[in-house]
Amino acid sequence: MFESVSRSFSLIKESWRVLSLDREILLFPVLSGIALLFILISFVLPILFMGDSRPAFSGGLLLVGLFLFYLLCYFVVIYFNTALITCARIRLTGGNPVFMDGIRNANAHLGPIFIWAMISATIGLVLHLLQERAGFIGQIIIGLIGAAWSLVTYFAIPVMIFEEKGPLEAIQQSASLFRKTWGETLVGQVSIGIVFVLLGITGLIPVFLALMSGIFPLFLVLLAVFIIYLAILMVIGSSLQGVYNTALYLYATTGNVPEAYSKELIENAFAPKPVGGMRGNI
Repeated sequence: MFESVSRSFSLIKESWRVLSLDREILLFPVLSGIALLFILISFVLPILFMGDSRPAFSGGLLLVGLFLFYLLCYFVVIYFNTALITCARIRLTGGNPVFMDGIRNANAHLGPIFIWAMISATIGLVLHLLQERAGFIGQIIIGLIGAAWSLVTYFAIPVMIFEEKGPLEAIQQSASLFRKTWGETLVGQVSIGIVFVLLGITGLIPVFLALMSGIFPLFLVLLAVFIIYLAILMVIGSSLQGVYNTALYLYATTGNVPEAYSKELIENAFAPKPVGGMRGNI
């Protein structure tokens, strides 16, 4: 277990080295976040201006609006994620990507991106509605189902984009790739999450101290700095996850170690695990 965690942290460090070579990759989550903010504002403002007529916005109309919101959000996230992993793949296969390489490939796959956004929006909406109606235990179970869906489809986007496969084939192959790399996929995601949560908590400490001191102007300044700091952490974390995802995908599908990564590290990470005292594949 400790060996796996240590290995995953080393993979994250090497992902950072890849990211440092192509900092334009950071623009994709930035643009994604800005677009998501505009989508949120465009949905929230009309509701706020409805005033007393807001109760009329319910039932079927509410579901349609909620689905449209999910669809647009997923489309934006998948579009810029496609651009990000495109640039990461070019770098990991020995190329030198530029920002427009990612945009061009995302534009060339608008159809698959939209289809996957439809699927993701449908699953997301259904799980959301089920959670609203479920009790405490039911919410936990539905949350676990959502997490399982995210893991099973972890490689779906690169499969659709790089192998030109349809959604059903992408889900099947993503599940197969996940079975081969499940340990590193889980530990890698958790590692990135833990590191950036800790960094976020660390950044919150000065804000809390300023609030406790009662110096309100200082609190507002530090709060603004913290919000900017948090946005930067989210951008870097999202970019690292995209690079890490692409590296796992490339090795799992080709068997070739990306040039930017240590051959020994990658091969040990994906070595067959012992099962019942024997060596075998998961």
